[in-house]
Amino acid sequence: MFKSANVGSVDRIIRFIAGAILIILPFISSSALLSGPVMAWLLPIIGVILIATAFLRFCPIYKILGVKTCKSA
Repeated sequence: MFKSANVGSVDRIIRFIAGAILIILPFISSSALLSGPVMAWLLPIIGVILIATAFLRFCPIYKILGVKTCKSA
């Protein structure tokens, strides 16, 4: 889909796990900070973005910063 992947295997696993946690956190947390109206929307959106970058193997922020965690072919 993109010219070159810039997210490596370990980074993809970490992104997927962190994304899943961020998606479910507002629903299982009893903390007012994490289950408030802003966080109830913001955390799952960030989680979806992390999971999407894990599946696509491309992170736009990495591209801007020139970071590449995957091995070159």
